[in-house]
Amino acid sequence: MMHKKRWITGLASLPFLVGLISWGGTVLFAWIIAAVSIIGIREAFEIISRSGHIRSESGRTYSSDQGLYFRVVAYIAGLAIVYASYLSAFNIMTAALVLNVMAVACISMSLFKRGYAVLEQAIKEVIVVAYIPLFLSHLVLIRNGTDGSAWIYFLLCLVFAGDIGAFYVGTYGGKHKLCPFISPGKTIEGAIGGLISNLAVGSIFKFLFLSSLPWRMSLLFFLVVGIAGQIGDLFESQLKRASNLKDSGRLFPGHGGLLDRIDALLFAAPVGYFFKEYLF
Repeated sequence: MMHKKRWITGLASLPFLVGLISWGGTVLFAWIIAAVSIIGIREAFEIISRSGHIRSESGRTYSSDQGLYFRVVAYIAGLAIVYASYLSAFNIMTAALVLNVMAVACISMSLFKRGYAVLEQAIKEVIVVAYIPLFLSHLVLIRNGTDGSAWIYFLLCLVFAGDIGAFYVGTYGGKHKLCPFISPGKTIEGAIGGLISNLAVGSIFKFLFLSSLPWRMSLLFFLVVGIAGQIGDLFESQLKRASNLKDSGRLFPGHGGLLDRIDALLFAAPVGYFFKEYLF
Protein backbone atom coordinates (compact mmCIF):
# COMPACT_ATOMS: atom_id res chain seq x y z
CA MET A 1 0.00 0.00 0.00
CA MET A 2 2.80 2.44 0.87
CA HIS A 3 4.54 1.65 -2.42
CA LYS A 4 1.28 2.35 -4.27
CA LYS A 5 0.85 5.71 -2.54
CA ARG A 6 4.43 6.67 -3.40
CA TRP A 7 3.90 5.91 -7.08
CA ILE A 8 0.50 7.63 -7.25
CA THR A 9 1.87 10.77 -5.62
CA GLY A 10 4.96 10.76 -7.81
CA LEU A 11 3.05 10.26 -11.06
CA ALA A 12 0.43 12.86 -10.11
CA SER A 13 3.14 15.48 -9.61
CA LEU A 14 4.92 14.64 -12.88
CA PRO A 15 2.78 16.85 -15.19
CA PHE A 16 3.26 19.78 -12.81
CA LEU A 17 7.04 19.34 -12.85
CA VAL A 18 7.18 19.04 -16.63
CA GLY A 19 4.99 22.10 -17.10
CA LEU A 20 6.97 24.15 -14.60
CA ILE A 21 10.38 23.29 -16.02
CA SER A 22 9.54 23.33 -19.73
CA TRP A 23 7.01 26.13 -20.05
CA GLY A 24 6.92 28.00 -16.75
CA GLY A 25 9.84 30.30 -17.49
CA THR A 26 12.62 31.43 -15.18
CA VAL A 27 10.45 33.83 -13.17
CA LEU A 28 7.83 31.23 -12.25
CA PHE A 29 10.55 28.69 -11.51
CA ALA A 30 12.20 31.11 -9.08
CA TRP A 31 8.84 31.79 -7.39
CA ILE A 32 8.25 28.06 -6.95
CA ILE A 33 11.72 27.59 -5.47
CA ALA A 34 11.01 30.50 -3.11
CA ALA A 35 7.75 28.85 -2.01
CA VAL A 36 9.49 25.51 -1.55
CA SER A 37 12.14 27.26 0.55
CA ILE A 38 9.52 28.78 2.84
CA ILE A 39 7.74 25.45 3.32
CA GLY A 40 11.07 23.70 3.86
CA ILE A 41 12.16 26.25 6.46
CA ARG A 42 8.85 25.83 8.27
CA GLU A 43 9.20 22.03 8.34
CA ALA A 44 12.81 22.27 9.49
CA PHE A 45 11.86 24.52 12.40
CA GLU A 46 9.04 22.15 13.33
CA ILE A 47 11.56 19.32 13.44
CA ILE A 48 14.23 21.09 15.48
CA SER A 49 11.72 22.53 17.95
CA ARG A 50 9.73 19.30 18.24
CA SER A 51 10.17 19.11 22.01
CA GLY A 52 8.18 22.33 22.50
CA HIS A 53 10.32 23.57 25.40
CA ILE A 54 14.08 23.27 25.71
CA ARG A 55 15.46 23.56 29.22
CA SER A 56 18.65 25.52 29.61
CA GLU A 57 21.40 24.99 32.17
CA SER A 58 20.00 27.85 34.22
CA GLY A 59 16.80 25.90 34.75
CA ARG A 60 14.68 28.21 32.64
CA THR A 61 12.80 27.02 29.62
CA TYR A 62 12.88 28.31 26.09
CA SER A 63 9.49 28.02 24.39
CA SER A 64 9.37 27.13 20.73
CA ASP A 65 6.90 30.02 20.37
CA GLN A 66 9.76 32.40 21.07
CA GLY A 67 11.47 30.96 17.99
CA LEU A 68 9.11 33.08 15.89
CA TYR A 69 11.79 35.78 15.73
CA PHE A 70 14.27 33.34 14.24
CA ARG A 71 11.69 31.98 11.80
CA VAL A 72 10.80 35.41 10.46
CA VAL A 73 14.47 36.24 9.89
CA ALA A 74 14.96 32.86 8.21
CA TYR A 75 12.01 33.47 5.87
CA ILE A 76 13.31 36.91 4.89
CA ALA A 77 16.86 35.65 4.37
CA GLY A 78 15.60 32.67 2.38
CA LEU A 79 13.56 34.84 0.01
CA ALA A 80 16.48 37.24 -0.41
CA ILE A 81 18.84 34.39 -1.29
CA VAL A 82 16.48 32.92 -3.89
CA TYR A 83 15.85 36.36 -5.41
CA ALA A 84 19.60 36.97 -5.59
CA SER A 85 20.09 33.64 -7.34
CA TYR A 86 17.45 34.64 -9.90
CA LEU A 87 19.51 37.77 -10.59
CA SER A 88 22.73 35.70 -10.49
CA ALA A 89 23.88 38.32 -7.98
CA PHE A 90 26.35 36.46 -5.79
CA ASN A 91 27.18 39.63 -3.88
CA ILE A 92 23.55 39.90 -2.76
CA MET A 93 23.53 36.22 -1.79
CA THR A 94 26.62 36.78 0.33
CA ALA A 95 25.12 39.90 1.88
CA ALA A 96 21.90 38.03 2.72
CA LEU A 97 23.86 35.29 4.49
CA VAL A 98 25.98 37.78 6.43
CA LEU A 99 23.00 39.93 7.45
CA ASN A 100 21.12 36.80 8.49
CA VAL A 101 23.91 35.83 10.89
CA MET A 102 24.06 39.37 12.26
CA ALA A 103 20.30 39.55 12.79
CA VAL A 104 20.25 36.15 14.50
CA ALA A 105 23.15 37.21 16.72
CA CYS A 106 21.27 40.34 17.82
CA ILE A 107 18.09 38.37 18.53
CA SER A 108 19.94 35.71 20.51
CA MET A 109 21.69 38.34 22.64
CA SER A 110 18.40 40.10 23.40
CA LEU A 111 16.82 36.79 24.47
CA PHE A 112 19.89 35.28 26.15
CA LYS A 113 18.72 36.20 29.64
CA ARG A 114 15.90 33.68 29.20
CA GLY A 115 18.35 30.78 28.99
CA TYR A 116 21.27 29.31 27.10
CA ALA A 117 18.89 27.40 24.81
CA VAL A 118 18.37 30.62 22.85
CA LEU A 119 21.92 30.32 21.52
CA GLU A 120 21.20 26.77 20.41
CA GLN A 121 18.15 27.96 18.48
CA ALA A 122 20.21 30.74 16.89
CA ILE A 123 22.80 28.27 15.62
CA LYS A 124 20.06 26.05 14.23
CA GLU A 125 18.52 29.00 12.38
CA VAL A 126 21.81 29.72 10.62
CA ILE A 127 22.11 26.07 9.62
CA VAL A 128 18.52 25.97 8.32
CA VAL A 129 19.06 29.02 6.09
CA ALA A 130 22.21 27.50 4.61
CA TYR A 131 20.67 24.03 4.36
CA ILE A 132 17.43 24.92 2.55
CA PRO A 133 17.21 28.24 0.63
CA LEU A 134 20.94 28.49 -0.10
CA PHE A 135 21.15 24.94 -1.44
CA LEU A 136 17.86 25.28 -3.36
CA SER A 137 18.98 28.56 -4.92
CA HIS A 138 21.47 26.58 -7.00
CA LEU A 139 18.50 25.14 -8.91
CA VAL A 140 17.57 28.68 -9.94
CA LEU A 141 21.17 29.32 -11.02
CA ILE A 142 21.11 26.13 -13.10
CA ARG A 143 17.72 26.96 -14.64
CA ASN A 144 18.89 30.43 -15.68
CA GLY A 145 22.04 29.12 -17.36
CA THR A 146 22.69 27.54 -20.75
CA ASP A 147 20.46 24.50 -21.39
CA GLY A 148 18.93 25.22 -17.99
CA SER A 149 15.76 23.18 -18.45
CA ALA A 150 17.69 20.14 -19.68
CA TRP A 151 20.03 20.31 -16.70
CA ILE A 152 17.16 20.57 -14.23
CA TYR A 153 15.63 17.44 -15.78
CA PHE A 154 19.08 15.83 -15.70
CA LEU A 155 19.53 16.50 -12.00
CA LEU A 156 15.99 15.44 -11.09
CA CYS A 157 16.33 12.19 -13.04
CA LEU A 158 19.58 11.39 -11.23
CA VAL A 159 18.12 12.14 -7.80
CA PHE A 160 14.90 10.21 -8.43
CA ALA A 161 16.81 7.27 -9.93
CA GLY A 162 19.09 7.08 -6.92
CA ASP A 163 16.16 7.31 -4.53
CA ILE A 164 14.16 4.60 -6.30
CA GLY A 165 17.15 2.31 -6.78
CA ALA A 166 18.22 2.60 -3.16
CA PHE A 167 14.67 2.07 -1.91
CA TYR A 168 13.89 -1.11 -3.84
CA VAL A 169 17.34 -2.71 -3.66
CA GLY A 170 17.45 -1.95 0.06
CA THR A 171 13.91 -3.23 0.61
CA TYR A 172 14.31 -6.54 -1.19
CA GLY A 173 18.04 -7.20 -0.99
CA GLY A 174 19.40 -5.13 1.87
CA LYS A 175 21.21 -7.08 4.59
CA HIS A 176 23.98 -4.85 5.94
CA LYS A 177 23.01 -1.64 7.76
CA LEU A 178 24.53 1.57 6.44
CA CYS A 179 24.00 3.96 9.38
CA PRO A 180 21.81 2.14 11.92
CA PHE A 181 21.98 4.91 14.53
CA ILE A 182 20.71 7.49 12.03
CA SER A 183 18.44 5.50 9.72
CA PRO A 184 17.97 1.82 10.63
CA GLY A 185 16.20 1.06 7.36
CA LYS A 186 19.03 2.11 5.05
CA THR A 187 21.48 -0.55 3.91
CA ILE A 188 24.83 -0.73 2.15
CA GLU A 189 23.20 -2.76 -0.62
CA GLY A 190 20.57 -0.06 -1.05
CA ALA A 191 23.24 2.65 -1.27
CA ILE A 192 25.10 0.69 -3.95
CA GLY A 193 21.84 0.05 -5.80
CA GLY A 194 21.15 3.77 -5.77
CA LEU A 195 24.56 4.57 -7.26
CA ILE A 196 24.11 1.93 -9.96
CA SER A 197 20.75 3.51 -10.80
CA ASN A 198 22.48 6.90 -10.97
CA LEU A 199 24.99 5.54 -13.46
CA ALA A 200 22.36 3.80 -15.59
CA VAL A 201 19.80 6.61 -15.78
CA GLY A 202 22.46 9.30 -16.05
CA SER A 203 24.12 7.53 -18.97
CA ILE A 204 20.82 7.19 -20.82
CA PHE A 205 19.91 10.84 -20.26
CA LYS A 206 23.35 12.06 -21.31
CA PHE A 207 23.28 9.92 -24.48
CA LEU A 208 19.82 11.16 -25.48
CA PHE A 209 19.83 14.82 -24.48
CA LEU A 210 23.34 16.04 -23.57
CA SER A 211 25.53 13.99 -25.90
CA SER A 212 28.24 16.67 -26.09
CA LEU A 213 29.26 16.10 -22.46
CA PRO A 214 32.47 14.07 -22.01
CA TRP A 215 31.82 10.55 -20.75
CA ARG A 216 34.57 10.41 -18.14
CA MET A 217 33.46 13.57 -16.37
CA SER A 218 29.81 12.56 -16.78
CA LEU A 219 30.32 9.24 -14.99
CA LEU A 220 32.07 11.06 -12.15
CA PHE A 221 29.17 13.52 -12.07
CA PHE A 222 26.61 10.71 -11.76
CA LEU A 223 28.46 9.19 -8.82
CA VAL A 224 29.11 12.46 -6.98
CA VAL A 225 25.47 13.53 -7.35
CA GLY A 226 24.38 10.11 -6.11
CA ILE A 227 26.66 10.26 -3.08
CA ALA A 228 25.61 13.85 -2.31
CA GLY A 229 21.97 12.82 -2.53
CA GLN A 230 22.48 9.96 -0.11
CA ILE A 231 24.29 12.25 2.33
CA GLY A 232 21.36 14.67 2.10
CA ASP A 233 18.94 11.83 2.79
CA LEU A 234 20.93 10.74 5.84
CA PHE A 235 21.26 14.29 7.15
CA GLU A 236 17.51 14.80 7.09
CA SER A 237 17.04 11.37 8.71
CA GLN A 238 19.40 12.51 11.46
CA LEU A 239 17.28 15.61 12.10
CA LYS A 240 14.12 13.51 12.33
CA ARG A 241 15.85 10.89 14.47
CA ALA A 242 16.93 13.53 16.98
CA SER A 243 13.31 14.71 17.24
CA ASN A 244 11.81 11.19 17.24
CA LEU A 245 9.91 11.81 14.00
CA LYS A 246 9.26 9.44 11.11
CA ASP A 247 8.37 12.12 8.54
CA SER A 248 9.04 15.84 8.25
CA GLY A 249 5.34 16.41 7.58
CA ARG A 250 2.25 15.08 5.83
CA LEU A 251 2.24 17.15 2.67
CA PHE A 252 2.56 14.20 0.26
CA PRO A 253 0.68 10.90 0.84
CA GLY A 254 3.16 8.05 0.95
CA HIS A 255 6.11 10.45 0.88
CA GLY A 256 5.76 12.43 4.13
CA GLY A 257 6.65 16.11 4.18
CA LEU A 258 8.37 18.34 1.66
CA LEU A 259 11.82 17.79 3.15
CA ASP A 260 11.30 14.04 2.83
CA ARG A 261 10.95 14.58 -0.92
CA ILE A 262 13.78 17.05 -1.49
CA ASP A 263 16.35 15.91 1.08
CA ALA A 264 18.58 14.34 -1.59
CA LEU A 265 17.96 17.18 -4.05
CA LEU A 266 19.09 19.77 -1.50
CA PHE A 267 22.61 18.34 -1.43
CA ALA A 268 22.66 17.40 -5.11
CA ALA A 269 21.74 20.89 -6.38
CA PRO A 270 25.04 22.63 -5.46
CA VAL A 271 26.97 19.67 -6.88
CA GLY A 272 25.03 19.92 -10.13
CA TYR A 273 25.68 23.65 -10.39
CA PHE A 274 29.43 23.45 -9.79
CA PHE A 275 29.88 20.56 -12.22
CA LYS A 276 27.86 22.38 -14.88
CA GLU A 277 29.62 25.71 -14.51
CA TYR A 278 33.20 24.74 -13.67
CA LEU A 279 33.96 21.13 -14.61
CA PHE A 280 32.07 20.40 -17.84
